[in-house]
Amino acid sequence: MEEGEGEVRWDGLCSRDASTRDAALENIRQAVLRRTAQISPVKEDPPPESSEGRLTSATALDRLNEMLARLLMLSKRCPFRDVREKSESILKNVQELGIRIPRPLGHGPSRFIPEKEVCCFQVHCELYAFKILQVGNEDAQMHTLFADSFATLGRLDNITLVMVFHPQYLGSSLKTQHYLLQMDGPLPLHYRHYIGIMAAARHQCSYLVNLHVNDFLHVGGDPKWLNGLENAPHKLQNLGELNKILAHRPWLITKEHIETTESFCEVEALMEKMKKLQECRDEEEASQEEMATRFEREKRESMFVCCSEDEESAPTRDVSRHFEDTSYGYKDFSRHGMHVPTFRVQDYSWEDHGYSLVNRLYPDVGQLIDEKFHIAYDLTYNTMAMHKDVDTSMLRRAIWNYIHCMFGIRYDDYDYGEINQLLDRSFKVYIKTVVCTPEKTTKRMYDSFWRQFKHSEKVHVNLLLIEARMQAELLYALRAITHYMT
Repeated sequence: MEEGEGEVRWDGLCSRDASTRDAALENIRQAVLRRTAQISPVKEDPPPESSEGRLTSATALDRLNEMLARLLMLSKRCPFRDVREKSESILKNVQELGIRIPRPLGHGPSRFIPEKEVCCFQVHCELYAFKILQVGNEDAQMHTLFADSFATLGRLDNITLVMVFHPQYLGSSLKTQHYLLQMDGPLPLHYRHYIGIMAAARHQCSYLVNLHVNDFLHVGGDPKWLNGLENAPHKLQNLGELNKILAHRPWLITKEHIETTESFCEVEALMEKMKKLQECRDEEEASQEEMATRFEREKRESMFVCCSEDEESAPTRDVSRHFEDTSYGYKDFSRHGMHVPTFRVQDYSWEDHGYSLVNRLYPDVGQLIDEKFHIAYDLTYNTMAMHKDVDTSMLRRAIWNYIHCMFGIRYDDYDYGEINQLLDRSFKVYIKTVVCTPEKTTKRMYDSFWRQFKHSEKVHVNLLLIEARMQAELLYALRAITHYMT
């Protein structure tokens, strides 16, 4: 009798107790050997099989390959040495029986970062997963983060491995992710992962979609939902409208979107309303007027910074079934004949308004998100390429404020004239592509900006981009919620 998948206890490998891991490994070894025996090659000509027999054999091979692929991942990326070594041993045993074992598609967490800068390293006789060079002497901290992540998620994904450039941020990110996706909260776990699928699919990120699909199924999600958004509960289908607006044009979010998921205004109607809007400003001192003028100029200029249409974009599997209105995408908010009012941070800011509202709606999440924002924004090693003891605050602020400017958010105390001096046009193209259409980001684009900078510095840029975008989306959504509540 073929064993059930439930008898293979992979979760035991995440335990910090060595004996528990050892028992789980033995259970997995026995399961692999049983399935190997079902399809193992024979020396004599095999007897004719019925169509049912061929189907059973093919199914057994598929399930075996799934197990072998997981063992391959564990042999390369598990932070526990015993799991790595035993997984590798099982794979060798299977290979000796004449079964082809899978091979890794690559040797690093990102195809943008050369493999020569990614290595396996050994500390205190323990081999810890992949780690990117030039992070500093923080091996113990890295192992703790890796072990925590593996124990929680059952894997070390590529995103985590890229973030090891910046361990402080990684720790904050993992804490927030754990709280949002696994701790007690207002939504069932499978709902949370399905929302993750929708968000990742909006930008055609098949890697994240697959991670959330696996987690969705692991926590008991209905596989039928994965056949298309129309198969999900109506409540989640209604989030599709908010998902697409937040992903591409968050300035269109209004209190009406919060008031009901059932009476969304058509985008065209919203655009028509926006054409009638006029900006009204009180008279300001000359310096303030100049600051406002520079902001408006930078905002208009951001229109003419086009997202990349590079043909090298990596093809991804079809994920469109997880979201609706596939033609809806990023569109510049400032056009001839229409105008979107500027979002002034002095009127509604994360620190003074958004933070407290998030904590009110979802206790403790505001603190976790705020910590992540601050770590990404304040992160610095006081280096720029080969130069040391450099104050990078001006550059970091320019990047952060330029992203918010693209979303119509203005800081009254910032001189937007600095942006054009610090960020050249090609860098702006990269920023806009990553922030607005990340699915179009290519290695050529990644290589073309800041060629002389370290990969760790480029990773930091991307952390700034994703956190600034997230805060921009939150500001618009939270302001709409505030208007609805008042």
